[in-house]
Amino acid sequence: MSDCPKLAENLKRCNCTYRCSKKGHCCECLHYHRSMGEFPACFFTAEGEKTYDRSFAMLQRHRRD
Repeated sequence: MSDCPKLAENLKRCNCTYRCSKKGHCCECLHYHRSMGEFPACFFTAEGEKTYDRSFAMLQRHRRD
């Protein structure tokens, strides 16, 4: 994993409750979820994020503004 100059700032905004090596590394997280046809946790409300369902259908129901 690359060093990210904004890691501390990213971690303050990251609402993902899943433990993974991409936490705070937004570029890697976005690429990973995109490759899986998903959206990352930061797109969802806290309630939606806790389902671990990263689908577009869930995003429509639990979009974080």
